[in-house]
Amino acid sequence: AGTTTDEIDRKLHNLVIQHNAYPSPLNYMGFQKSICTSINNIQVHGVPDTRMLESGDIINIDISVYVNGFHGDLSETVCVGKVNDTGRKLRATKRIYLSSIDSTVVPIASEAGFTISENFVGHGIGREFHTPPNVLHHKNRESKMEMKVGMVFTIEPILCEGSPEMSILEDGWTAISRDGGRSAQFEHTVAITENGVEVLTLNHK
Repeated sequence: AGTTTDEIDRKLHNLVIQHNAYPSPLNYMGFQKSICTSINNIQVHGVPDTRMLESGDIINIDISVYVNGFHGDLSETVCVGKVNDTGRKLRATKRIYLSSIDSTVVPIASEAGFTISENFVGHGIGREFHTPPNVLHHKNRESKMEMKVGMVFTIEPILCEGSPEMSILEDGWTAISRDGGRSAQFEHTVAITENGVEVLTLNHK
């Protein structure tokens, strides 16, 4: 609490530049910030602004970086101050390791009493920011993707406290839950190797 998402954006922008990298979202399709900050009922693509974070908020910080010719994408949902039990559960549920995608995400969310947003998907990533394939996190008949060695993509489910239905605000980016329910998202970039799956965005320190 006591800071704004604009300030978080500024600090992370400077940190990325200091490491000789570039924030992938900045000026991407007109996006004017270096990160996305999605608070409470914002499902995804929240635009940093002057709103002061308050105790009880949950916020997803989505960071994408371009370095040495490649993009990487990572997000995490964190609690601000004292968050109620439902908010903490919403955040904690996504921490369960996902050994598969659509067949695993939905049962985990349902068991915890949450729904999955069907409006947003993971994506291929590499020398370009967003590429095929689309990685769906909900039950569907479209996900016939065969994972092959060399593929790199993101897994980024959004868990919703209530209905997953959403609306886009006038800025063209911010997606909010129509019923006002909170959401939590996590994201990692993974690579398919000859030995299985490698999570590229884990902190290996």
